[in-house]
Amino acid sequence: MEFITYEQEEFVGVITINRPKALNALNSTVLDELNATLDNVDLNTTRCLILTGAGDKSFVAGADIGEMSTLTKAEGEAFGKKGNDVFRKLETFPIPVIAAVNGFALGGGCEISLSCDIRICSENAMFGQPEVGLGITPGFGGTQRLARTINVGMAKQLIYSARNIKADEAYRIGLVNAVYPQEELMDQAKKLASTIAKNAPIAVRNCKKAINDGLQVDMDKAIVIEEKLFGDCFETEDQKAGMGNFLEKDKEKKLKVVPFQNK
Repeated sequence: MEFITYEQEEFVGVITINRPKALNALNSTVLDELNATLDNVDLNTTRCLILTGAGDKSFVAGADIGEMSTLTKAEGEAFGKKGNDVFRKLETFPIPVIAAVNGFALGGGCEISLSCDIRICSENAMFGQPEVGLGITPGFGGTQRLARTINVGMAKQLIYSARNIKADEAYRIGLVNAVYPQEELMDQAKKLASTIAKNAPIAVRNCKKAINDGLQVDMDKAIVIEEKLFGDCFETEDQKAGMGNFLEKDKEKKLKVVPFQNK
């Protein structure tokens, strides 16, 4: 891999977009390598992913404008599809993905963070969809995911105005879950990922699928999706061990209780 690095720490995988001289901008090669990296994640040994960018200035500054500037209409549509295909794979990846946003998350950078389940960021992070200032629309899902993540009116305002927002405002509008000092960001991301990874993996995967699939349909259909994924957890080793441990602890707790006696 030229621009993507992958590290495994116990049950947590860390994907780093490593193109710091270009502020980790997304070109075709980066997208292809990210796609291949996701395909090669061992789901038997990995329960959560962290996505971040190399350096302390930028998560992903956007799509590579140098590559996009000469595209024809057909080529532009094809480039949008390439990005959308990879981001959709990330969004629907079986295990949770945490975006650790360390700096600029503009255009494609904001869009790739929106494809992750959870976003946390550093104090120097900056988010935005500046595409209309370049004469184009967001092309990697920004017009769709931003309006599904934050207030629709705020999403429209950010996209129409091409205004960038800082970490504190991103937190205020619900775009990110937490803001940390730059030097603490990855430790906090790994801590959260490890907390997720300690839980029953089949249950966590089914929760992700239930939420993602349920959001696409009406409530009557959504609860059926939940029912099936709930039932799917039963008779698994995770369910037997989890409930067995709970009942055993509950039994031990009751044995330690001294009955109240009237004098």
